[in-house]
Amino acid sequence: MSVKEKYHVEQIPAEATHEFILKSHYAHRLPSITYAFGLYEELVLKGVCTFGRPVAHRLVDYSFKGHYTKQFMELNRLCVVEGLERNVLSWFVSYALKMLPSPMVVVSYADKEQHHAGYIYQALNFYYTGLSAERKDPFIRGLEHKHYTSIYDSMGRGKVNRSEKLKKQYGDRFYYKIRSRKHRYFHFIGSKKEIKEMKNLCIYPLNLPYPKEDPQRYETKKVITLKRLIP
Repeated sequence: MSVKEKYHVEQIPAEATHEFILKSHYAHRLPSITYAFGLYEELVLKGVCTFGRPVAHRLVDYSFKGHYTKQFMELNRLCVVEGLERNVLSWFVSYALKMLPSPMVVVSYADKEQHHAGYIYQALNFYYTGLSAERKDPFIRGLEHKHYTSIYDSMGRGKVNRSEKLKKQYGDRFYYKIRSRKHRYFHFIGSKKEIKEMKNLCIYPLNLPYPKEDPQRYETKKVITLKRLIP
């Protein structure tokens, strides 16, 4: 039986992915989800692939010189159960990408700290654009589950020294942690003309060789399978 005959992909509500992501993805936290897709074998959910607005606002604003800022998504979660056939994952992501609106810029990352090189994106001919910048992120002891953007945003926007406000409010509980650098990949969705424009506007090199890492499995909670959560 072929992959197409055994599995199918559906767009599903964001909340239908939550339990699957929290119990199977190494980050154990939910991202912002705009589009969500489920991989099904009959009525059983075998994987989820989600897309949302990138938390890196500068990436959105400057990667394409101010263009495509509203057509910019991050592939921010990809989780499947153990034991799937070798080519199912790439087929699933490829199918999900085809279901996104057009035109669209898609960015995704592979975490070096987790020994990920992004082989799935390489298999799908994503453009490798190098490593993300070296940065330090703010954290609050006891609130490590909160994303650094949420911590900063809680201090307001505009001409505000948010670090000073955080230090004043949290004292010794406030600290910085060096962010692990990630391999950054781009994928372009659109007509030939739109894709050509995206390539020309992109400020990052699109011809870099793919990276290699020693693959290591990350520890997860028990991977679950869920019955269909939509009619």
